Amino acid sequence: MNEPRTGHTAPSGPMLADLREGLSRPQKELPPKYFYDTRGSELFEEITRLPEYYLTRTERALLERWMPEWTAALRPRALVELGAGSAAKTRIVLDAMEAAGRGATYVPVDVSAEFLADTAAGLRAEYPGLDVVPAVADITEELDLPGLPEPTLFAFLGSTVGNFPPGEAVALLRRVRKAMKPGDRLLMGVDLRKDPARVEAAYNDAQGVTAEFNRNMLLVLNREAGTDFDPDVFEHRAFYNRDDHRIEMHLVASAPQTVHVPGMGPVRFAEGESVRTEISCKHDRASVEEMFSAAGLAVERWETDPDGLYALVLGSPAS
Repeated sequence: MNEPRTGHTAPSGPMLADLREGLSRPQKELPPKYFYDTRGSELFEEITRLPEYYLTRTERALLERWMPEWTAALRPRALVELGAGSAAKTRIVLDAMEAAGRGATYVPVDVSAEFLADTAAGLRAEYPGLDVVPAVADITEELDLPGLPEPTLFAFLGSTVGNFPPGEAVALLRRVRKAMKPGDRLLMGVDLRKDPARVEAAYNDAQGVTAEFNRNMLLVLNREAGTDFDPDVFEHRAFYNRDDHRIEMHLVASAPQTVHVPGMGPVRFAEGESVRTEISCKHDRASVEEMFSAAGLAVERWETDPDGLYALVLGSPAS
């Protein structure tokens, strides 16, 4: 899993349409956007502190190393963060902007209205001179942003881009590019390709937090969409798909189960059958440059940690 990343609202036509479409596929799927109710967001924050989960601490170290230099050069006046979550690492960016004498507006975009409101309240208290304008939205749709002072830094951290297959990632990056002006920049975190055992350990922690996070989606759907999943029947499974360079998270039925979805016939799970809840694609520089080029962006800076686990990328609108 990556950081809170797409969105949902209360029971709705789109939510039920997502379920009907995903559960009708040969490989049943549930959209990862439905992980993130308040409990899901809290569990994810717990995951980021686990010893196996290298992504968050590695990205934080890269931000602390490079943001003072990058913001001093770019001097952004606004920060738009896609999938903001608790904005823990965002403070590194905001502090760097403040040190550069900039930073008038922060727009956190995320899925859980309650979690986002708490984040915004905390940031307003910490940065009294900052205009915090939270936006509850689904980043898989067109960005509807307020008027922003220029230049703006768009941040897409937590390796969230990995939640999307390459074609969908390009479509998302195109939407970001459409919202950018010539002087704007995109700051993106990327989980790099590495030993699959290292990646699998990050998604199968010894404490079982990721398993609880995965099953929590079923509770969200039962509450908000009126389904009747039995979470105790489903077991967490995460594995590395070497052909597609990605982690896949599944929930596997330990016994036969029939699930009811409003407006849809019974959905039957055989013992051992799974529903895929998330993918997390791993990239290298070539794959990132290919996505950027297709989206009308160019890689301006590329920095990795000493072990080559993770990359921090700064992109600009392609001329």
